[in-house]
Amino acid sequence: MRHYFTSDTHFNHVRILEICRPMFLTIEDMNETIITNWNSVILPGDIVYHLGDFAWKDAESIIKRLNGQKFLIRGSHDSEGDRLKKHWCQITPMKEIKIGDQSIVLSHCAMRVWEKSHYGSWHLYGHSHGNLPPWGKSFDVGVDTNNFYPYSFDDVSEKMKTLGENINDARYPSCMTAKKS
Repeated sequence: MRHYFTSDTHFNHVRILEICRPMFLTIEDMNETIITNWNSVILPGDIVYHLGDFAWKDAESIIKRLNGQKFLIRGSHDSEGDRLKKHWCQITPMKEIKIGDQSIVLSHCAMRVWEKSHYGSWHLYGHSHGNLPPWGKSFDVGVDTNNFYPYSFDDVSEKMKTLGENINDARYPSCMTAKKS
């Protein structure tokens, strides 16, 4: 069983094409691209954490087509979440998971500090559509940041190697002496 992370698919959200996805001519083109990319890497038994803004409306036909055991971390455009409850393993406002020895905090919006960040936990978020730079061991896993594909746990691990330490990570003395303003 593999773990995947994604956010901000915005299925059926026509206005998202104007806001940040002009490369798609129609909402159907965007939907099909994201569905194809999702299913090209995610198998039915894989676990997928969707960090919010799944769909604007009428998403039942879409969610039925997506592989994986799906968990929703509710975003700002997830009014469809309750109606689609039977298709999600769980719907929560935030979630902390552990894969191997790594703690990971999942939320729709970015945080500067998060649960166990002072002990090296990671934070994955969405909402910003790639417009917010990483902060410590955190970054945006939205589809806009990964060519409309979900991130695998291995992808996330590799990305984390390139990021700085959490500003309050007690394992790194320089982080605890950061300049206070």
